Amino acid sequence: MESTNSPFYPGIARDKGTFGTPDPADPSSLIVTTSHPAAYTRSVAVYIPDTYVPGTPAPLIVGADGIDRPLFTALDALIAEHRIPTMIGISIGNGGGDAQGSERGLEYDTLSGRYAEFVEKEVLPLVEGKAGVTLSKDPSARATMGTSSGAACAFTMAWYHPELFRRVLSYSGTFVNQQWPHDPATPHGAWEYHEHLIKDSPRKPLRLWLEVGDRDLLNPNVMRDGMHDWVECNERMARVLAEKGYSYQFLFARNARHGDRNVKLQTLPEALEWLWLDYGKK
Repeated sequence: MESTNSPFYPGIARDKGTFGTPDPADPSSLIVTTSHPAAYTRSVAVYIPDTYVPGTPAPLIVGADGIDRPLFTALDALIAEHRIPTMIGISIGNGGGDAQGSERGLEYDTLSGRYAEFVEKEVLPLVEGKAGVTLSKDPSARATMGTSSGAACAFTMAWYHPELFRRVLSYSGTFVNQQWPHDPATPHGAWEYHEHLIKDSPRKPLRLWLEVGDRDLLNPNVMRDGMHDWVECNERMARVLAEKGYSYQFLFARNARHGDRNVKLQTLPEALEWLWLDYGKK
């Protein structure tokens, strides 16, 4: 997918070797002066199980950061064993870079419905047309997943558009203050989810599985705002989800680092099975 064709994300990039500086008036806000328009090419990978019947509306799971072979392998085994419904797996590449001022940061760390709308209006129609599949419109048949900022993005998709997506699988979720540009409505970025948004909002019809490693990231960086501890933010997410009565699972992985591949390989099958456990049931 070429960014020049996208009204949602025409593309930005931050100059190599640059970052930003804290706003003197608000250290939780980062000033980035080296971000500029930049085109990119995005790849999308699609998994179609052998049991899929063409023309049948299928459940789907949308993942971040490009082709996810462990996901496709897990889907293949679990579908064959009838442990999850027959579904389509879709891995969407990001637009490049990371954090504030980058395309990936803009897509994944922004608190809005924009990325979910991009997926719904640009990616999924392309998948149906190119891969010859029919995707379910039932929000309970649609899941999102990701790691790090991709996990925050997965949650954001469901939070802002529960009429589109209602199942979320998160590894080492970046529920920290990394949003850019600064938004006064959500000044602390994804930290706002466990700080204000979840507890101050009516419970939404979401089902969530979250993981964090005990050696996950602690990145005080230049902002020194106390909102860049990945272990703390995920523990806070679990706490507020419990308080609001959400259907959720929280895995605290010992001796595991950020986006730990071994943790994912070891836990993904059971995570997927739990995520879809209530599908089709009243």
